[in-house]
Amino acid sequence: MVGGAWPIVWLRSFEWVFGPKEEDWLQKTSGALFMATGVALILTEDSPASIRSARRLGIGAAAAYLVIDLIYVPAGRIRKTYLLDALMEIGWLAAWRRSSRA
Repeated sequence: MVGGAWPIVWLRSFEWVFGPKEEDWLQKTSGALFMATGVALILTEDSPASIRSARRLGIGAAAAYLVIDLIYVPAGRIRKTYLLDALMEIGWLAAWRRSSRA
């Protein structure tokens, strides 16, 4: 959620780290979607069905963001700093995998 809020709250510093963007609205929209995903995961009810849904959302979001990073960094479309994001997504995928075993 913090990462999603970053381009909304302080776009200039976000672009300093991740590179300038042509479409500010797109960065803010992506950030809002990150935040919405985080809120949905945090507010998951403690029931088996809700937890299964949260796991699907968490895995799907992490995998989607990871794929984007791994495609567009090597293509030179986004900065290598996005590989830090890719590492975080791998961490989330590992955490979801570990939680499914519990």
